Amino acid sequence: MPDWAGAVADEHPYPLAFATVSGAHLYGFASVDSDLDLRACHLLPLDEVVGLDTGPDTVEMGGEREGMELDIVSQELAKFIRLLLRPNGYVLEQLLSPLVIRTSPLHDELKALAPHCLTPQHARHYLGFASGQWLLYAKTGELKPALYTLRVLHTGIHLMRTGEIEPDLRVLNTLPYVPDLIEAKKAGEHHALPASLVAPETLAADVARLTVQLESARDTSRLPATPSAAPALNDLLIRTRLSR
Repeated sequence: MPDWAGAVADEHPYPLAFATVSGAHLYGFASVDSDLDLRACHLLPLDEVVGLDTGPDTVEMGGEREGMELDIVSQELAKFIRLLLRPNGYVLEQLLSPLVIRTSPLHDELKALAPHCLTPQHARHYLGFASGQWLLYAKTGELKPALYTLRVLHTGIHLMRTGEIEPDLRVLNTLPYVPDLIEAKKAGEHHALPASLVAPETLAADVARLTVQLESARDTSRLPATPSAAPALNDLLIRTRLSR
């Protein structure tokens, strides 16, 4: 990560529970021109929670630093907790990202409760995301959505089987041509998928097979049917509010 990433997080108008890196850097296939995607959870002061004029539950910031585009999105704690209790793998990946820019004891408490938010319904997030990216690949022929498709399918399968979030495709990959695709993507975000690296019919067959594997892993998953973390997360939210 660039050494100025922390300074960017510190420019946020509200205190942060955490700030982490998401996107291609987290997934293991950043390009030379990839954006820096920072995701965070911010804390509103009490008067902006209970007063007539409430503060923003989502803050989006952008810009450019040293030639790198910035995409910064943070959710207020209450909204982040609500998202965490839905079958949303994206917020779990943000929370548990190993690429930590800013952290806090609150971040540690949220991470400790994350395993108790997991259910087989999280497969729906990964299946839906994969479907959307595969359609984008069919339209554009670009390498990026093809890698995103493979990434989310591998992550979803691993989650259903183990109860663990692992977003890095390099760690989970089961396909012989993926390292070459990752290497090719380093050249640029919007390059076409080189046909010399994988035949379109091979890629399509692998995507279909991984989709079936994810559906099967969901149906046989030992994850609990519903999240059990809601009471503890509610208590955490109240304690945090009262302390501000």
